[in-house]
Amino acid sequence: MIPERTLEVLRAIVQDYIATKEPVASKTLVDRHNFGVSSATIRNDMAILEEEDLIAAPHTSSGRVPTDKGYRLFVDRLGEVKPLSKSEKVAIETLFAGSTDLDETLAKTVRLLAQLTNQVAMVQFPTLGKSLVRSLEFLPVTDTRLLLLLVSDTGRVEQHMIELGTFIDRVLVDEVRARLNAALVAKPLADVKTLLDGFDANFAPASRPLVIKLLSGVFETVDANRIDKLIMAGTANLSRREEDFAGSITPVLDAIEEQVVLLRLVGEMQAEKHGVGIRIGRENTHEGLSEASLVFTGYEDQGGEVAKLGVIGPIRMDYAGNISAVRAVARYLTKILGE
Repeated sequence: MIPERTLEVLRAIVQDYIATKEPVASKTLVDRHNFGVSSATIRNDMAILEEEDLIAAPHTSSGRVPTDKGYRLFVDRLGEVKPLSKSEKVAIETLFAGSTDLDETLAKTVRLLAQLTNQVAMVQFPTLGKSLVRSLEFLPVTDTRLLLLLVSDTGRVEQHMIELGTFIDRVLVDEVRARLNAALVAKPLADVKTLLDGFDANFAPASRPLVIKLLSGVFETVDANRIDKLIMAGTANLSRREEDFAGSITPVLDAIEEQVVLLRLVGEMQAEKHGVGIRIGRENTHEGLSEASLVFTGYEDQGGEVAKLGVIGPIRMDYAGNISAVRAVARYLTKILGE
């Protein structure tokens, strides 16, 4: 059992190292923090922390830095997170004001999160496979071409061009659209193919070739958007923190470009204390992220989580501030999607 004062020494070491990037010595702790004990006593506390692999000496100096395990204990013991400033709250509210298009809203979200945290920010698109159909429309573009608009309950609008190869029969297209909406509205997009099994059999044989082309367009749109997608911003923030990574930031940059890997990691992360999931250093299963930390949480629509957002940065990051920013942006995004 680690004594409470020793844990407070760990907290001070983490905070000082995050702020200065300088190894923290016992004399520095005595000077900066009101522990009310001597440097010798603080050295004893640091010895306990080192035995527990919570701090380590980066070189022969008397200073110590947190280990991954030390950062984890620090994060787990955070009593409260840093509240957003008034200017940060105004920036969030202003950014989301008037946003209606999902793509635009998510693009704004990821840029804002990168600015608030000075990290690489990521927002996951709600996948069509997890959504419900809100509406479906066919819009004539030319005499032989239609634009399919498929709208999900998350507000996502997917477009697909359908070349009919023959003149558009507006009456038949309108009938197909009406029947498709009757069959699909409020149904899961993942079930579209099953729900439309035998759909063309309800039409006269002469009409079926056009109906089948329209169905193919619907199926292709759904299939093309089953794969999860991430949008990112703030990669330059990572480059500016290159000194926080041993050797090179290239492994981290390579890792964040592998969206399949990131989506799997993010999908495995569950909300912990303060409503966010955090992976620190070697807790990340991908080797390229062994010197990085991830802070992610979910955002909601219609009362249920639809996707996640968060940040990636060096292990030496402002966890309290980043947790606060990630949570706040997720709440605002949830609010916008619910309106």
